[in-house]
Amino acid sequence: MDQFPIPPGQGSGFNGAGRRICELLRSQIADGTLPAGARVPSTRALAADLGVSRTTVTAAYEQLAAEGFLVTSVGRVARVASPLAAAAPSDSGTKRRVRAAPSLSAFGRRVAGIEMPGLAPAEPCRVDFLYGAVAARDFPALVWRREYQAKLRHHQRSLYYVAPEGDASLRRALQGYLRRARGLACDAEQILVVHGSQQAIDLCARLLLDPGDAFVFEEPGYLMARRCFEATGAKLLAIPVDAQGLDTARLPRDDRTRLAYVTPSHQFPLGGVLPIGRRLELLDWARRHRAWVVEDDYDGEFRYGQRPIDALQSIDTDGRVIYVGTFSKALSPQLRLGYLVLPPELVPVFRQAKRLADRHAPVLEQRVLASLIDSGVYERHVRRTRREHERRRAALLDAIARHLPGDAGVTGTAAGLHVVLWLPFLRPQDEPALVDAVRGKGVGVYPVSPLFAKPQSPLQPRPAGLILGYASLTVEEIQQGMRTLAAVIAARGSEPNSR
Repeated sequence: MDQFPIPPGQGSGFNGAGRRICELLRSQIADGTLPAGARVPSTRALAADLGVSRTTVTAAYEQLAAEGFLVTSVGRVARVASPLAAAAPSDSGTKRRVRAAPSLSAFGRRVAGIEMPGLAPAEPCRVDFLYGAVAARDFPALVWRREYQAKLRHHQRSLYYVAPEGDASLRRALQGYLRRARGLACDAEQILVVHGSQQAIDLCARLLLDPGDAFVFEEPGYLMARRCFEATGAKLLAIPVDAQGLDTARLPRDDRTRLAYVTPSHQFPLGGVLPIGRRLELLDWARRHRAWVVEDDYDGEFRYGQRPIDALQSIDTDGRVIYVGTFSKALSPQLRLGYLVLPPELVPVFRQAKRLADRHAPVLEQRVLASLIDSGVYERHVRRTRREHERRRAALLDAIARHLPGDAGVTGTAAGLHVVLWLPFLRPQDEPALVDAVRGKGVGVYPVSPLFAKPQSPLQPRPAGLILGYASLTVEEIQQGMRTLAAVIAARGSEPNSR
């Protein structure tokens, strides 16, 4: 057998030397040096040959036998398995054969065909107006750590799965919080804890839509939600929004429309608040068509200058609204905790689907959050961060007014953690070049056009737009970022044929 370097005195058991013995024997089996049925050296002989302990060789042989490369038995010489029970790995230099496209389900083919913007670059910008990012310094780390350690020390007789709907302590805490903060009265049994609002939307899509159905969606709207619904094979019905949110006068009359997705408290991304007349019209439409309304309350806690608008579900008397809440904006998107408030008849099937998907959300985090809500810490944290966000928002609006051309416009300022900046002197097709140029200066800004489902109409042209999140930035960074954006826009304006 070929020699290979194994330092002596490596100890016993399946260590680094044992792994190298396995690799050597696998390669010799693969290249035919040790054909099927051939004897392999005894453990004693190979140990002496390689300068390792016999225990190490024995452990390597046992590993190869478990993988199906060798056949061993007490008192008999080990042999190469015949026929081999496991294929040997190919040599790294061997050219791989071209594989055919994978066989996928219809759902899989639809998912594979979905176009999505890339994730945020791994290398962050010096100043990044990334929507959905919040400041790490705002996270209540001290109280979270204290509560987490307390829950970790709490004695449990055993560790096992909990109910798919979530820990009872968090659902009870949410029941009280939603009544206080969002005007929403529900039973704890109606609440389902999920991995953020994205899982909530995915469950709604898969449980409520079939291929051939249709769904109403805001135009423009939240791209990740639209893609979830489209992946079911349902037909998109994009309904325009205006300064007041979804234009309910344009709701379809087709009874195949099974679902409407809305962001009524702060339309994403344009920021309109759905007035009471349109809310009632939407609920009446859902009742008449027996359609579900998915209410995504993604940042309803952050309204400035007045009390947050009550949830749409708070005035739903027919049980047609599914409320989606999240802790991503108030605490952290990395926490991956959100929840659904379901009409009672949907509770069993949503629990079952959650159980099939991933059993349940992380338990310790749920219990920590329940303690923070019950103690009042969470609501004090929300009030504090609301003041911080209001200060950042004011800084952004001031910087836009101070540094950008006077015809630049801003929408969505009354609530939330982002604004949309409209640049009427540029076209939507100018957005990618502008974004790249600004990123080249170390500032991240993001185009609004991907949030529109329909191409721009020549009869109703819209200007270029940027969605600017400000929740993760300092006042100084906001000012610096807008100065950089202004400089890039000014440079573009001085270029020949810049339009």
